[in-house]
Amino acid sequence: MIQVENLSKFYNDLCAVDNISLKIEKGEIVGILGPNGAGKTTMLRMLTGYFMPSSGTITIGTLSIEKDMLTIKKTLGYLPESAPLYKEMIVFDYLSLIASIRGIKKSKKLTQIKKLATLCSIDQIMHKTINELSKGLKQRVGIAHAMINDPEILILDEPTSGLDPNQIIEIRKIIRKIGKTKTVILSTHILSEAEATCDRIIIINKGKIVADDKTENLKKHSKGKRMINLSLKNAEFKNVDNLLSKIKGVNRVALINKNQQLNIALECSPKKELRQEIYQNIKNTDWILTEFHQKAKNLETIFSELTREI
Repeated sequence: MIQVENLSKFYNDLCAVDNISLKIEKGEIVGILGPNGAGKTTMLRMLTGYFMPSSGTITIGTLSIEKDMLTIKKTLGYLPESAPLYKEMIVFDYLSLIASIRGIKKSKKLTQIKKLATLCSIDQIMHKTINELSKGLKQRVGIAHAMINDPEILILDEPTSGLDPNQIIEIRKIIRKIGKTKTVILSTHILSEAEATCDRIIIINKGKIVADDKTENLKKHSKGKRMINLSLKNAEFKNVDNLLSKIKGVNRVALINKNQQLNIALECSPKKELRQEIYQNIKNTDWILTEFHQKAKNLETIFSELTREI
C-alpha cells in the first residue's frame, strides 16, 4: 500500500533521513521506533506531504506523493505530537468545524462525529470546551480530528507523549480498534509502547533503518540469549575483543561506550555458564574490572544495542 524507496531528507548539511526504503501493507499497525533526534518526525512529515524529500520516492497505492499530493492527503489522517486544537471551542463544535473543512456533507457530518465520539471515548465530554480537558482527553479529540474524514491511513507522531499510565492504556486501546480496519503508522521512542501496540516495529537511528520486523519475530530473536555487561579500566577495546571473543560461547563482543572506563556488552550462548571463565581471563591481565553483571537479552537490550552512541 505504501512504498518508500531511497528516501532522504537534508537540512543544509544535516541528514535527518538517510536513504530509507520500506513497504507498509494495508491493515498493518507499524511503529517507527527510535531515540529522540533519530529522524522519526521528519519521516512522518514526508509521508504526509508536509515535507518534500530531498531525494527518493513515496507512493501510496498508485499515487505518487510528488504528483498526486492533494489526492493522497484525502486518504490520510495525521496527528502531530502537539495536537493543533482550538482550545476555546466546545469539542462538538470543533469536530463539526473540522468536518466542514474536510468537505464532509452535512447529511453525514453528525453520524461521523457520533461514530468518532464512541470510538475515541469522548462522547461524555462533547459539551465541554477543549481547554477544560486533561491532556489525555485532548489527545483523544486530536485522534477524532485526524479520523474525521475516515482516512485509509492514520499517522500519529508520539501519540502517548506526556500522558500518565492510565491515559496511555486508553490511547493504545483506541489505536488497536482503529487498526482493525485502517493502516496505522505511529512514532515513539518508548519501546514498551511499540511492543504493546504495533504488529511490526521499524527501528531507526541517525536517519537509517537498523531493524524492521514483526513484533513477535523481534521478541523471538531476543529470547534464548544472555548479555553480560563489563566495565573495565586500563583496557583497550581491541585487546578485550581479541581475548574474550576466543571463549567458546561468547558470540559477540560489543563496545557500549568509552569514557573514563571501557563499557562492554558480551552476547553469550545460554547453554554454558561463562562468567567464571570470563572473570579468569580478565584476572590474568592488568585490567581493572569495576562492573560485571548478567541479564537475559530482550527487546530493550536489542533497542539499546541498535541505537546507542558509540
